[in-house]
Amino acid sequence: MNAAQQAHYHSLYTQHVNALHRQGKAATTIDVYSRAVRRVTEFFDRCPDTLTLDNLKEYFTALVHSHSWSTVKVDRNGLQFFYKHVLNKTWTWVDIVKPPQKKTLPDILTQAEIERVINHTRELRYQTFILVAYSMGLRLGEALNLKVGDIDGQRMKVHVRLGKGQKDRVVTLPTITRTALRYYWSTHRHPQFLFPRGRTPEERKLAIAVMDRSGLQKSFKAILKSCNIHKDITPHSLRHCYGAHLTASNLHLRAIQFEMGHACPKTTAIYTQLTDEVHQNTQLIINTLMDQLEVKLDGAV
Repeated sequence: MNAAQQAHYHSLYTQHVNALHRQGKAATTIDVYSRAVRRVTEFFDRCPDTLTLDNLKEYFTALVHSHSWSTVKVDRNGLQFFYKHVLNKTWTWVDIVKPPQKKTLPDILTQAEIERVINHTRELRYQTFILVAYSMGLRLGEALNLKVGDIDGQRMKVHVRLGKGQKDRVVTLPTITRTALRYYWSTHRHPQFLFPRGRTPEERKLAIAVMDRSGLQKSFKAILKSCNIHKDITPHSLRHCYGAHLTASNLHLRAIQFEMGHACPKTTAIYTQLTDEVHQNTQLIINTLMDQLEVKLDGAV
């Protein structure tokens, strides 16, 4: 593109980002939707408002062969948003690409494997994080962004702020998790963060951000390898393990739905397919489950 085209593209891109903000989209949505516009522009080296139907067919054909279906869907949605809110055009080309409707079940760890992973983790910050994410069914970002003020030790509850869909929820805090959080926090005593960034207690106490997501994910992968676990497991899998294990413990699906913050009960019902067993006292059942973990909180700081 020449200088004039570059300036026009920059104007369109800025309008796209501003529209995403005006629509109240989450930061992650803004990131991936704006990336879709950047990617298609770089692919053709042309302003996206000049692309034809054949151009978009060519683009998505290449994308299907080079990226995951998840990326394909995000780019389709991002470009649809761009056409509607920036170009003021109706997106009439949805049929260009139709991701397959797959119904897959996630891999999960047994409770014995969870226990092995926690106890074989040498760094206390990762050891505590894994326990926290699993024992409360938290997403990666939800666990990382927990703050001291979110923990209600008297009511044994945790306030999870701005989870998926920018929704808050309150979850049950198991006794073993409260003990672990107190122990780890005592090593750095950050006034705000439970999982501050930093390699030493001194750095963590003064941190202005939480632990790095990518670093945690890489370390988690290494921990699984050291435990000789070859399942397709990520930190998010700990949330699935939580749901499946609570289902196996006969906690009512409605209670599990509430704890995990699922908008639709069908999402929660998937865990019945991951367990052999399919009561109410939520606090008792969760603590009974977590108390079975023989966790040794003596990892290196």
